[in-house]
Amino acid sequence: MPEFRQNIATRDWVIIATDRAKRPQTLAVNGATSPIELPSHDEKCPFCIGNEELDLETDRIPKDPTQPWQVRAVRNKYPALSEDINFHRSFTNVERRISGLGYHEVIIEHPAHNTTLALMEPDEIALFFEIVYRRGWKISEDPRIEYIVYFRNHGERAGASLVHPHSQIIALPVVPNVIRKRTEEARRYFDDTGQCVYCAMMHNELEHKARVVVSSQYFIAFVLYAAPTPFHMWIMPLRHDVSFLYTKQEERIDLANVIKQVLAKLYIGLNNPAYNLIVRSSPIKEIENDYLHWYITLVPRLSRTAGFELGSGIHINPTLPEACAEFLRGVNI
Repeated sequence: MPEFRQNIATRDWVIIATDRAKRPQTLAVNGATSPIELPSHDEKCPFCIGNEELDLETDRIPKDPTQPWQVRAVRNKYPALSEDINFHRSFTNVERRISGLGYHEVIIEHPAHNTTLALMEPDEIALFFEIVYRRGWKISEDPRIEYIVYFRNHGERAGASLVHPHSQIIALPVVPNVIRKRTEEARRYFDDTGQCVYCAMMHNELEHKARVVVSSQYFIAFVLYAAPTPFHMWIMPLRHDVSFLYTKQEERIDLANVIKQVLAKLYIGLNNPAYNLIVRSSPIKEIENDYLHWYITLVPRLSRTAGFELGSGIHINPTLPEACAEFLRGVNI
């Protein structure tokens, strides 16, 4: 029998279509291109060694410019927003606008053109998280910025336009409405129960284990009980905190190991699917609350949004979350 499930953190409903549920392995991408089939260097790639535009660079590891870089942060050459414009608002009748102020940076995750996080070593992924952490703190010093989005698009279906391993940071002068909604839901749950809703969800997953994919000293990765799409996962810190920027170095190192395991399982088990990875943190100026909990969303792009989803806001998931988690646990990396 099909059933509705609700994510208690977002209040979003999904339909788990059990009568037409697909076996998780049938969602493996056919004919997906593996990065290892590409050359290690592409002279036309703007992110490859030798093509660096140093005037766009904001940070690198190692810092010494005489040493080969391992990870870099650069300003997007074609940014969606600009940090070098004056900030102003206008509101006339029903027309509200603000200037396109913000930051748009690219994190070049590795010198090699033909790799990806699923294939990188954990210590290389840790460097990626380290530079994201550093850039997040630096950008948050700008008092005009309200919210920072850290995200990774992998594969054409997820919106990636370049194959060289990279992520992006976009900092906004407003808090998006979807973040406001989640904040209000978290506050409501806290007012009703005195608990963090994300901690409640996490402890439930740890207790039942059916949807857990990977667990470690500091993190848990699990397929959501009310997963809107196949293999939709959250990677959540066991320690309650509101922002990725409050992580400790040992936690970021542990996170690199967890991300490596999860992405490698997807890479092997589902033949390198496209996915979006988003770090969800508290708004910069709302970090003193007790009800928010930062986490990472991982969304493999294995299904498409159609008319019902657009018309209702309710997704139909043709897979059982428990079966997806069991399948990934069984993938040997």
